[in-house]
Amino acid sequence: MKSSTLTLLVFCLFSQVGIARDGIRVMFYNTENFFDCNHDSLKNDYEFLPGGIRGWTPTRFWKKAGNIAKVVAAVGEDRFPEIVGLAEVENEKCILSLLRGSPLKNAKYSFVHEESPDTRGVDVCLLYNRYLFEVLNHAALTVTFKNEPEKKTRDVLYVFGKAFPNDSLHIFVSHFPSRLGGALESEIYRREVATMIRQKIDSLFHLYSNPKIILMGDFNDYPTDRSLLMDLKAERPEIVPDSMKMYNLMLPLDGNPEMGTNKHLADWGILDQILVSGELLKHSKGVHIFDADFLLLEDQRWLGRKPFRTYHGMVYQGGFSDHLPVYVDFEF
Repeated sequence: MKSSTLTLLVFCLFSQVGIARDGIRVMFYNTENFFDCNHDSLKNDYEFLPGGIRGWTPTRFWKKAGNIAKVVAAVGEDRFPEIVGLAEVENEKCILSLLRGSPLKNAKYSFVHEESPDTRGVDVCLLYNRYLFEVLNHAALTVTFKNEPEKKTRDVLYVFGKAFPNDSLHIFVSHFPSRLGGALESEIYRREVATMIRQKIDSLFHLYSNPKIILMGDFNDYPTDRSLLMDLKAERPEIVPDSMKMYNLMLPLDGNPEMGTNKHLADWGILDQILVSGELLKHSKGVHIFDADFLLLEDQRWLGRKPFRTYHGMVYQGGFSDHLPVYVDFEF
């Protein structure tokens, strides 16, 4: 085949998958309890089963899948985001249903997922446009707590690949332990996860020259909490970044009482965050919290607005999630 013909075919292929954006859009979204309707004998998933206390049904499952697809499509605007991290996804069946039975079937996504030891069975996963990102390697980073080795939590997903045309990316998708039992009482668990990730990041800084690293997730901590500032060493973005440092893109947004990704009582806070290495910060076009009107409801009790959830307490209302998605564009 002549090189000119090959070039034309490649151009047509990438035109079809949406190459108009100069680079890639990376998104993270905590889907809030995206469970299937089947019991996993190794997990405590009884709450989200037909006949369970929430009355979960196939109809509600497919409504949830459609809602997730709507959010991903809306974040993408003119085309689907190239890389999407998701949290609170029960298993591979849920992901396949999302990619084959919802509007995301048109998104050209492949995925990376590892079953984690989380007791409820919720995991993280990565969706990616298979024409614009090539996965070269991936691993589940299992967390072991020093003083409670039997305690289970979600793995951290690590993916190494190349974005079109030839930029290597190291991607971490995380969902830190919850604040159940109190923020201070549970902080040690989040700090141990953060320390483990930072050790992995330090090894990448040692092995690679100016690596491009993305760490995204629901940290169940805020940008100024110790797990982010001290353990992950995530600093405020700089105009001239240091290629060997990590920067929290959400730090400049923190402190605005009317802005956040999650609302606790009357207070908005930023639990969902995207961190990048200094080399990648040079290519960042700014981070965004996606707060489209369809994701929000009027907050009758605490005033303002709040996320439109699937359930209000135990009452099904058919919404989206208790978290708002975040995204960032990178131009290469």
